[in-house]
Amino acid sequence: MDAPTPAALLRASPLPALEARILLTHVLGWRPTQLITRSDEALDPTAVARYRELEARRVAGEPVAQLVGAREFFGLDFEVTPDVLIPRPETELLVETALSAMENLSRPRVLDLGTGTGAIVVAIASMRPDAQVVALDRSAEALAVATRNAGRLLDAKRPGGSVVFQQSDWYDSLDPASRFDVIVSNPPYIASGDPHLSEGDLRFEPRGALTDEADGLSAIRKIVAGAAARLTARGVLWIEHGYDQAVDVRALLAAQGFAHVRSERDLAGIERISGGHVPD
Repeated sequence: MDAPTPAALLRASPLPALEARILLTHVLGWRPTQLITRSDEALDPTAVARYRELEARRVAGEPVAQLVGAREFFGLDFEVTPDVLIPRPETELLVETALSAMENLSRPRVLDLGTGTGAIVVAIASMRPDAQVVALDRSAEALAVATRNAGRLLDAKRPGGSVVFQQSDWYDSLDPASRFDVIVSNPPYIASGDPHLSEGDLRFEPRGALTDEADGLSAIRKIVAGAAARLTARGVLWIEHGYDQAVDVRALLAAQGFAHVRSERDLAGIERISGGHVPD
């Protein structure tokens, strides 16, 4: 029996074509274009077996990002493990809005709460080499992933220095004297019992990064309540939240005295993030 070729494996795959190509290029160590230029090449049986293993795991529901160990975000290739939330395109809005908020600041100080892969804070630090950045997470495993991502993706000689990663349950271990120009967070905001938690990729991601095991707003309440004391004058807070939580999050911000409270919509038209300024 002839050895399978890339073309034959892709034709026979039960996966969507894009997912099958991602898995196969990962196993072969090829560029995507090589699946075309080398489509009829007989493949090593070991590589074929590895591909079929990953294909079967994907059919069973495991996320592609976990199977290949990486996900692109803001033009950067982030390491992904089962210990961290998979970066998603809609979260790029949080990065873009934070960058806009610090546009006219020199050496802005940025705090990322619940950093996970470090995607948000590393993307910000890559675009603003002068930014001084602190990232917190209560998960030691997540911090290890984020530290590796920062070390691989950021210039070691960036003017703002290395990202400071620190284990903390929200603000708990942060120096009380620390002040930041921008605070960002993508906290767990899915309510306990939401059916999405038992569907798709979410089944394989760390539950604590997805849900607060309550109404979906408890982490956001803590972040909003503690933000003003950690922000500079005119400092800003931006939080990612669920598709139906914008009104509630704006109310929480207003109740804590934030000014210019507003929400921003993602490319799907969903109010994806909300934020505001410390009052003048």
